[in-house]
Amino acid sequence: MNLDLKYLYSLGNNILINEPMKKHTTFKIGGIVPYYIIPKTKNIFINTLNYIIEKNINFKIIGGGANLLINDSTLNFIVLSTEYLTGYSVKENILYSEVGIPISRLSYIAMENSLSGLEFASGIPGTLGGALFMNAGAYGGQISDVILNVEVYDTKEKKTHILEKDLLNFNYRKSIFHERKYIALSAYIKLNKKDKKEIENKMKDLSIKRWEKQPLEYPSAGSFFKRPRPNFYVGTTIEKLGLKGYSIGDAEISNKHAGFIINKGNAKFEDVIKLSEYVKKIVKESYGEDLEIEPEIWW
Repeated sequence: MNLDLKYLYSLGNNILINEPMKKHTTFKIGGIVPYYIIPKTKNIFINTLNYIIEKNINFKIIGGGANLLINDSTLNFIVLSTEYLTGYSVKENILYSEVGIPISRLSYIAMENSLSGLEFASGIPGTLGGALFMNAGAYGGQISDVILNVEVYDTKEKKTHILEKDLLNFNYRKSIFHERKYIALSAYIKLNKKDKKEIENKMKDLSIKRWEKQPLEYPSAGSFFKRPRPNFYVGTTIEKLGLKGYSIGDAEISNKHAGFIINKGNAKFEDVIKLSEYVKKIVKESYGEDLEIEPEIWW
């Protein structure tokens, strides 16, 4: 892999060599990448992307590693992290943020500024970038509800653009980032002024619901299957089929919420895939519905 590490370091990157990706995902699963690169600012991130694309090197972008399942074999791509892209500002009811900031943290920043609209995100793991990529949502809200525009890096043109909301092609767990080779850099979010205590109380209520209903005490990639259609609740369906607690290796369908596959300790990529395929097979046989995996998969 023809990388000039000295040059990348001089740009302003931290560089980890032969880095286990299981250290960087909420599922705690993932093999070793040759280089894990952490740009220290947004501009350094852009300059690093320019260099990597010019060198024709296979790469992937990681935020919080929350909605992600990574093969645990040796991986032949490098990873760029957005973890230092955490700049933000608040002006009246507009919240600006770079994409590396955890979306849950952003919801609390909004609350502290008496801004409503991100309460649904208070317990969502991962970053703003990940939320934009998959149009993350919970409890009746989703990121597309509040986005004004997004600054993106176009990997074909090696330029940045501002895309207004109507150009982002948001849909259920989808966005333009699935269709075009764009990488989100930052976003403007439009919120509503509201009583701070009211916002805080709503977030506390949602946090309690999450703790009571979701297996937050175990590594996972969050809700594992997309709804195949409105009002078809996958977790309830899997529970009705008696699959709660079913496991392959250390990958297990959560006893707390059947829509989650959890890592009980040392789950392998193959265990999770086999378990998800088994669930898909049983649901198809019983209900005629084709389930689709929600996390992004890196092979």
